[in-house]
Amino acid sequence: MDTRHLVDPELLGLLDVFPTTVLSTEALAQMRAAERVTIAGFDVDPAVRARVAQTTHAVPGPTGAPDISVIVYRPRDARGVLPCIYHIHGGGYVGGAATMMAPFHYPLVDELGCVLVTVEYRLAPEHPFPAAIEDCYAGLAWTFANAHALDIDAARIGVMGESAGGGLAASLALMARDRGAYTLAFQHLIYPMIDDRTCVAAAANPVAGEFIWTPHNNRFGWAALLGRAPGGPDVSPYAAAARAENLSSLPPTFISTATLDLFVDENIAYAQRLMRAGAPTEFHVYPGGFHGFDMHPTARVSQATRRDSRGALKRALFG
Repeated sequence: MDTRHLVDPELLGLLDVFPTTVLSTEALAQMRAAERVTIAGFDVDPAVRARVAQTTHAVPGPTGAPDISVIVYRPRDARGVLPCIYHIHGGGYVGGAATMMAPFHYPLVDELGCVLVTVEYRLAPEHPFPAAIEDCYAGLAWTFANAHALDIDAARIGVMGESAGGGLAASLALMARDRGAYTLAFQHLIYPMIDDRTCVAAAANPVAGEFIWTPHNNRFGWAALLGRAPGGPDVSPYAAAARAENLSSLPPTFISTATLDLFVDENIAYAQRLMRAGAPTEFHVYPGGFHGFDMHPTARVSQATRRDSRGALKRALFG
């Protein structure tokens, strides 16, 4: 595969900042350490940090599992109840951390004027399915149970995530619907990792997945999460949301992806199925983008996807 000529020229520099790595059990610790260093290089404007309060809470985990940690961000000067984004970080189900997302969470809360709750969930392969999704559900349950104390409008809580975080957000929307205890206002999915069958697709997309998150890494991430080879029978939709047979009664949905992202085909298919199931769905595909392209600070296509995402969040949160 040689798709560099298809990359938006303004994005090429991002490939030097985030080089493509080959995941393995031996390389996993190194990858996790590199993630922390890279994200730590993103600064938060001191003025923005001063305007947003951050608190960390220990939350009861799933039955028989350890407690989990959630981080709550709220505008310091806000009064009254606010809508809430329940955010789930990415990392291929094997990496990432909520604490690493602070450089993105502070400005998001500052710009939108909402509460943001983010969860530290257990990672695979040390903790395979259903550890991560049950941790996410436990954090969501805590958010709803404490909405009054946190000055959150329980009628305006939605889920959001990128990559594996988007996959967990999509699965959490299914789990919340099926268990019936909580009603989500929206799901906001950024190039979500939702279908393990992409690993074994007979006709793989010839131009998707060369950069950042490759077919090899995708197989590694899914195998780590599932505890077995991906693409087989009887995979739960709470692990891979695209496996759900019924997509009815899901909340209004926003999905964005990019033409060179490995997940583009599964994202297109999921958006089509949501629309056919009656879920109000906004869907964007950005040309010349690859996995993580939205992190470029100045590229026009990156600015466009962030602008579209923020606009959709504002509408979902405030109407």
